[in-house]
Amino acid sequence: MLIKRNIKNIGKIKGKLLVFGGVYSNFQALEAIQKIASKLHLPPTQIICTGDIVAYCAEPEKCVQVIKSWGIHCIAGNVELQLRSGEIDCGCNFDESGRCNIFSRQWYPYAQHKISTSSIEWMQSLPEFIRFQYAGLKGFVLHGSIHQTAEFIFESTNWEKKQQNFQETSSQLILAGHCGLPFAQEKNGLYWLNAGVIGMPANDGTSRVWYMLLDDENGGLHFQKHSFYYNYKKAANLMLKNKLPVEYAQTLSTGIWDNCEILPQKETILQGQKII
Repeated sequence: MLIKRNIKNIGKIKGKLLVFGGVYSNFQALEAIQKIASKLHLPPTQIICTGDIVAYCAEPEKCVQVIKSWGIHCIAGNVELQLRSGEIDCGCNFDESGRCNIFSRQWYPYAQHKISTSSIEWMQSLPEFIRFQYAGLKGFVLHGSIHQTAEFIFESTNWEKKQQNFQETSSQLILAGHCGLPFAQEKNGLYWLNAGVIGMPANDGTSRVWYMLLDDENGGLHFQKHSFYYNYKKAANLMLKNKLPVEYAQTLSTGIWDNCEILPQKETILQGQKII
């Protein structure tokens, strides 16, 4: 049985559902996903964000205020949890000597300095998890895992670990985030869907970023990952202007991560291979 607080139940959702995660303070990407939602005629009630509004890029405050005013369903990622608690790092538990940890010592203090008191107060209101019903399934939104918000769960992560999450959340459909790569898995009627992120490319050698569309047409569950291009040059220039990690700014254009420290072997060997 799940013993967790801060779970918001949003009830039954019908129709098309847009899911995205990892805005990462990238306002240009956020602006683009809003336009996509508008073209699809999707109201805020049909949109879910899997957390980490704030991270690597240059406009954390602007992104938080946009998400806040948009009124979509959103959970707190590990960065929001850390910021609202006044912690000194992003909570990813990176290797102390690793490059991810070195870079986080640049972007996290920057974000902490830029975020307003009103944004912190709004983050306090964010649930850590969302429960819902969709396409006849019991759904659950989490960031990393039910055990640890900053846990990295990838497509190659063993199914037993995912199975534990389904069992402990009493769900059949999990919408997850955090790992930065889009993927979808189904086994024995259980669905683990990760929409990927919009704030950084998916390490596939393109500047594209990712989201997912779900549909309950004819009572069944249908889902498909989608990519889009946006004004990454502006986002990268803003990062450089604000003395944020040059390597992350370069990633916005190259689509290649600076390192694969967090990746399992299966995902590491796919670096630079265009996702289809």
